[in-house]
Amino acid sequence: MWLLVPVMAAQTQRLDVTLPTQLESVDLAEGIVVRAAEAAGFDDETVHKLGIAVREGVINAYTYGNRQDPRKRIHLQVEFDPERMIVHIRDEGGGFELEEVPDPLAEENLMRTSGRGLFLVRAFVDHVVVRRPPSGGAELVLSKKLPRRTSGDGRH
Repeated sequence: MWLLVPVMAAQTQRLDVTLPTQLESVDLAEGIVVRAAEAAGFDDETVHKLGIAVREGVINAYTYGNRQDPRKRIHLQVEFDPERMIVHIRDEGGGFELEEVPDPLAEENLMRTSGRGLFLVRAFVDHVVVRRPPSGGAELVLSKKLPRRTSGDGRH
């Protein structure tokens, strides 16, 4: 079960979705963000990268945050302000600090299986922040600058 709540404000558009802690939620979250990114005018490569970033974020929420507990939820928010697309992925787990995630490229971590997802997330978006909301858990906030719009005559 998931809940979709569109919220409209003056210069900001926002979509809130509550997802169950199930693997199927990964595909659903990716699909929502991909469609929103396409509608915002991002090119195919950027849309693909945003989709991967969201997949990795939701997989982390499912696996590490909520620890696959079906009683917990994954909260997805897609927001547009005049300059950026912002994606919030929040779990109901114990939270973490981004700085504590080992660098997957460090020699001692090359054979480890963790840390690569956040590495990809950082590579594919402009800005990544991890917050600990008052409600608990971890909130991964990803932002990507919107593509420049061109007018009908090709000028920006």
